[in-house]
Amino acid sequence: MNWDDIRHFLAVARAGRLSKACQQLGVNQATVGRRVNTLESALGSKLFDKSPQGYTLTEAGERLIPVAEQMESATISAIAEIADEEQHFSGTIRLGAPDGAATYLISEGAKSFCERHPNLELQIVASPRTFSLSKREADFTITVSPPNQGRLKVRKISDFNLHLYASKSFLSEHSNIGTISDIKTLPNVAYIPDLITDKKLDYLPLIDDDIKPSITSTSLHVQLNCTLAGAGLCVIPDFIAKRHDELIQILPNEVNFKRSFWLVVHEDYAQLERIKAISDYLTNHVREYLAAL
Repeated sequence: MNWDDIRHFLAVARAGRLSKACQQLGVNQATVGRRVNTLESALGSKLFDKSPQGYTLTEAGERLIPVAEQMESATISAIAEIADEEQHFSGTIRLGAPDGAATYLISEGAKSFCERHPNLELQIVASPRTFSLSKREADFTITVSPPNQGRLKVRKISDFNLHLYASKSFLSEHSNIGTISDIKTLPNVAYIPDLITDKKLDYLPLIDDDIKPSITSTSLHVQLNCTLAGAGLCVIPDFIAKRHDELIQILPNEVNFKRSFWLVVHEDYAQLERIKAISDYLTNHVREYLAAL
């Protein structure tokens, strides 16, 4: 089997759509289609069922996946072994991370790392969603909860603290907040419950089941800006809140949470020098920043 045919097959299998696979590979649809057709002809089997909804693996396609991924792993290992120093620190690296961590913790470290390695392009996907490393949606990720399955290497970066905050303008109108019961009577800002990708981020029920938010968003940035505008109370990481003098902690002894950041990388990519270098660098940067708070 031809490796180029296999990698095009994997891209379509993971993306589910020809157009998305083309974007990831940087080629046109004709090229991807031709590669898949060539592979199907060589194997004498149909690998995909095509429909308006996209490309679905056939039984033969499902059987080919582990073989194709073994070839992919072997190729990555070979590149890691023979690449020279210049190749180690060139190309594109994609990092998936929660939007708050990406903006307030990773961006400064990324700047200094890329200045040292100008041939690298670091793509930071700041999103509350989870990323599939097995489908190569990212080269490595930072998460709040460590995964417990898959061919992944996981290490803890650091703990961080969160408290309930309100803006000075909000507190000028609602100054008598002395108990949890008071919180229940006031506007609150939080995540959209049914769209939370990590239940560790669903804080309001942990404070009191009766608290009903008035504004919800999948984005921590939206929650932060609503809180700064005086829209209500919100659980915010201390590393973010400390950058905004307008925010005041509310009931810090009664409402406080500790969470952790974890670095997750696929086993195949963990051996690549550029992945090891940037993950180590960002891990140390985040640890030092949080320790200094």
